Amino acid sequence: MGSAARSAGGIPRPVGALADYLDEVVGERVDESLLVRALTHRSFAYEQGGLPNNERLEFLGDSVLGVVVTDTLYRTHPDLPEGQLAKLRASVVNMRALAQVARTIGLGEYVFLGRGEEATGGREKASILADTMEAVIGTIHLSCGITAAGVFVHHLFDPLMSHSATLGAGLDWKTSLQELVSACLLGSPEYNVTESGPDHEKHFVASALVGAEVLGHGDGRSKKEAEQCAAEQAWATLDARRHPAPLLEPQLEPTLEPGTP
Repeated sequence: MGSAARSAGGIPRPVGALADYLDEVVGERVDESLLVRALTHRSFAYEQGGLPNNERLEFLGDSVLGVVVTDTLYRTHPDLPEGQLAKLRASVVNMRALAQVARTIGLGEYVFLGRGEEATGGREKASILADTMEAVIGTIHLSCGITAAGVFVHHLFDPLMSHSATLGAGLDWKTSLQELVSACLLGSPEYNVTESGPDHEKHFVASALVGAEVLGHGDGRSKKEAEQCAAEQAWATLDARRHPAPLLEPQLEPTLEPGTP
């Protein structure tokens, strides 16, 4: 896809490539003025004197995405209990997953950012990409209806839903670590989190402790992301202790009989 452009008067508009892509996927033309709003981050809106931003569309798109994903998981996994379905949904409807999907279509190229966000790599920030993806889903829903929005969600998120169904413990590492620690009668895990950087570019580092022992470390752009990474490492460490790899028997060279070539 291409990049964003401005029309007369400085009002931003996406180039046709993004609108054409959405048209191709859902089979209908989206409202371009709504699409512009979906791509407008609050930092840009503020610098332009208070343009409408994408936060309301993000709110709507979040709900539409949740309905489509929940309905799909419910129908695809008729035997799973509510708790497991909730984990599957959370593995798809979260900031990291949304940002990952947004990157596959180059959505960051089209976001309208203020100078500060632009200078600090806002086009690659998971939070901005995730919010914009939800806003685009909201735009399709308003422009073309829930069926078209569902087509778009399925087009981008079905592979992620299929993959999530194979993750097992990895659906929610903090919950999985809690369950494993409880099974081992080790109490409850604890997390120590530190943060650094300015408000618009926070970086979090987490340690996962079981008892007084640090079993995992993780980092991320949110506290939750850092804790999940630390929990994953701690789960792997503890699981390896419960199921150590078997020692391999030394392989002895065969003894050759005298006269054997």
